[in-house]
Amino acid sequence: MKSLDIAEVAQQAGVPVSTLRFYEEKGLIVPIGRRGMRRVYDAGVLERLALIALGRAAGFSLDDIARMFAPEGGPKIDRRLLAAKADELDRTIRKLTAMRDGLQHAAVCPAPSHMECPTFRRILDAAASGAIGGRKRARVASK
Repeated sequence: MKSLDIAEVAQQAGVPVSTLRFYEEKGLIVPIGRRGMRRVYDAGVLERLALIALGRAAGFSLDDIARMFAPEGGPKIDRRLLAAKADELDRTIRKLTAMRDGLQHAAVCPAPSHMECPTFRRILDAAASGAIGGRKRARVASK
């Protein structure tokens, strides 16, 4: 079994040593010992770090990622959680695509003013309703 010290892991994984220490505090990685003052990891930690990086890139929290590992260290990925995240990403992609298309139109719109452009007005309405930008329209309390 090949072992790597913390500096080697950081270099090969492309992350700072501080990130490895943070992941260790969160229970995401575990050293197998020490070589002098340096933590030492099994070479399999690189695959685990790749899974963590993939989860982070997909938008999972570190707590979500931690639950994706079995107690013995191997992956234990909840397929429903993956499907839910894929659905969330689809919604984000649709929202961003609509925003991009609207901005591209507004950049070349022949209307004398953006406020006179029906497409730009639809973007404004969507922003006001909270459909884009994550803003929620305030509800007026009933009397």
